Amino acid sequence: MRATVMHGPGDVRIENVPDSRIQEPTDAIVRVTRACVCGSDLWPYNLMADGEPAQRMGHEAIGIVEDIGPEVHTLKTGDLVVMPFAFSDGTCVFCHEHLHTACLHGGFFGNGGMEGAQAEALRIPQADGTLFALPVGPEDPLMASLLTLSDVMGTGHHAAVVARVAPGKAAAVIGDGAVGLCGVIAAKRLGAEQIILMGRHADRIALARQFGATDIVVERGEEGIARVLDLTGGLGVHSVLECVGTDQAMDTSVGIARPGGAIGRVGVP
Repeated sequence: MRATVMHGPGDVRIENVPDSRIQEPTDAIVRVTRACVCGSDLWPYNLMADGEPAQRMGHEAIGIVEDIGPEVHTLKTGDLVVMPFAFSDGTCVFCHEHLHTACLHGGFFGNGGMEGAQAEALRIPQADGTLFALPVGPEDPLMASLLTLSDVMGTGHHAAVVARVAPGKAAAVIGDGAVGLCGVIAAKRLGAEQIILMGRHADRIALARQFGATDIVVERGEEGIARVLDLTGGLGVHSVLECVGTDQAMDTSVGIARPGGAIGRVGVP
């Protein structure tokens, strides 16, 4: 089968690799029907060290279950499934605390020797705890949107949950990239009354307004903080979704959070 392999900075190849196969009784094999590139894939593309082993790429995909191990009970062959960027058993102490990326038996796709999702197929460890069956067909018009559930939408939603976004409250989203826009969607879904987006890109701002942003702040640094405080009557926001990852973004988060407020930090530079 074919898969995407990173050999060094700027050196990405489509190569023939061994077919994915069941190795553990809790495994599943998924034939990938849709996959996408994450911003984090740019790190090895730009910074992969000389001599570092080649790396299978990709951790966001939708596909069809082609085979399952004997201890997989929640899935069947033919299911259309979405995979998150990490695998987890769903049963350990950390999974029960909703900290699936800290699973005692988990790991990350396209990392540490694990197969990547930018391939014709891949092995999914801990399939029962990792894969989620979708009640649609592979050609459903929503497929491109459903693909966001594999990473970026969940990241934005996690920021909103950690920041304790709640009905009737004020939230600010720092960053108008894909994660920030998904944070706006999540804040709207969770009932925030005021959603302030801090961003500068006109096309993304237009999307944010469609998704539920009530106010836009284009200023940065101290000017941005002052603008948010002005929009909230000097009080600050109850919830901050930090979706950039820079020191300035974190300083802004602290500056615009009201006393007792919460910050959900998911941004990576």
